Amino acid sequence: MGKDEDRHHQSEAIIQHFTKMTASTSWQCVKKIRLAFQTGHPQGLVKIGNSFYLSSVEIGVSTEKFLLPQNGYDRTPGEGIGRLFHFDSTGDLLQEMALGEGPVYHPGGIDYDGASLWVPVAEYRPNSQSIIYRVTPETLDVHEMFRCQEHVGGLAYNRRNDTLYGIGWGGRTMYVWTPVKGKVWKDGQKEPHRTTHINGSHYIDYQDCQFLGEKYMLCSGLSSYALPNVGSLALGGVELVDLELHIALHQVPVILYSNTMRPMTQNPFFVELHQGLLRFYFVPDDHESTLYVYDVVR
Repeated sequence: MGKDEDRHHQSEAIIQHFTKMTASTSWQCVKKIRLAFQTGHPQGLVKIGNSFYLSSVEIGVSTEKFLLPQNGYDRTPGEGIGRLFHFDSTGDLLQEMALGEGPVYHPGGIDYDGASLWVPVAEYRPNSQSIIYRVTPETLDVHEMFRCQEHVGGLAYNRRNDTLYGIGWGGRTMYVWTPVKGKVWKDGQKEPHRTTHINGSHYIDYQDCQFLGEKYMLCSGLSSYALPNVGSLALGGVELVDLELHIALHQVPVILYSNTMRPMTQNPFFVELHQGLLRFYFVPDDHESTLYVYDVVR
């Protein structure tokens, strides 16, 4: 069996296991790995072999909301630096690189197509613009693929038909670009053909996604709910999304919190099949981060 077929069977098995999960599923924390570098504000995570790739933003000047929209924006652009970190299974940093340009400095959720990482970098505000990059994992060689006038907060890549899927601000919209393999759109040229779809699931905002099977992506995220006279509740979850129907087929709340009481699905996640169990990886905290590893035991 080739590597692509093996990955496909693995992802089909992940789907089967995930669709058996419920709100009462038990999670077992099997590792907490302290990352030995300043992570900034983590966004997306991919595991390749025993290595990890983490997208993140280092915020220099925070955005500020306008009293009234200005030029189609609801806030200032802020300032920052987008980064992609490569680290090993002990949390030691192996490589890093900067991504982005000017006000386009906020990387989002990332995915791996079997050969390259796909990384979106957007302005840190809705209804803005993004640059889509393809990065070689071994060397961190970067290729700008195309630009678009949308905030793209995460990507998932279907290697079987060379289709790229994106999520908008908070995951409220979904984008589909096809075909993308072997092509580069830049220097003012138009992006690949794109269609836009509305996400009908609203209880969490998607942050990071991973393509699975023939036509699915698994997305993690969270949302905050106001509680009268108490404060607010931050709820995390994971959803299996049908990319042809553009709807969530299976939704699982994740009532797990980091040592700082952030929801485990605050931003980056990755899932794999490990010794017959689903194994999830989360990096919820900023700056001095921990990689949390959980097995789904039933």
